Amino acid sequence: MNPVTKTLRKPIVVAFAGAMALALPASLAVPLASASAQSNTSQLDRAVRALRAITTMKADFTQTDRSGNTVNGELTLKNPGKIRFEYGSGTNMLVVSNGDALTLVDYEVNQVERWPISNSPLGALLDPSRDMRRYGTVQRTANSDVISIEVADPNKPEYGTITLIFVENARAPGGLQLTNWVALDSQNQRTTVRLRNHRYGMAVADSTFRYRDPRRSSRRPG
Repeated sequence: MNPVTKTLRKPIVVAFAGAMALALPASLAVPLASASAQSNTSQLDRAVRALRAITTMKADFTQTDRSGNTVNGELTLKNPGKIRFEYGSGTNMLVVSNGDALTLVDYEVNQVERWPISNSPLGALLDPSRDMRRYGTVQRTANSDVISIEVADPNKPEYGTITLIFVENARAPGGLQLTNWVALDSQNQRTTVRLRNHRYGMAVADSTFRYRDPRRSSRRPG
């Protein structure tokens, strides 16, 4: 297996699970203890609303692992719950969600791995009653135009921690644009994903979130 592809497998899944877990409105039923807590909750709510305001989005991404290996590709998002990471040449891999399951397809070794969304933070997409404060906490930043949200499921440490960075942008849905995130898995492997060239509101067919199963195409005739 390409060593770069191998190092990308888990971090991109962790990063995606965390990012999409945030795409659910936070419950406002919990009383707030201080003005600081109110400010943090307001920022978390803004980030959640900004993600949910996206109907469709495309963006170019650059993904870098802890060793400095970098790959590029295009991300396509369609709410609710559909996303596709299309990697560029040299990385024969695909990560896609059809809204029900997250799938990693490795065409180099003809392998497919699937995770039910309900078994990950992605389950938040399917249960509107879940409180996003279980997953997201606001981190301090030096720039008032930047909101940093750390996402983790305390009951599933194997998913690691993801920090999502939003920047004020009046042209983005909800007035915030997701610019990058940093995923830290349970083995302290760090992966950074940076987005650029955001485009919103285009038509995206549901077929975009399907994939060719390499296990079928690689079978020999009986």
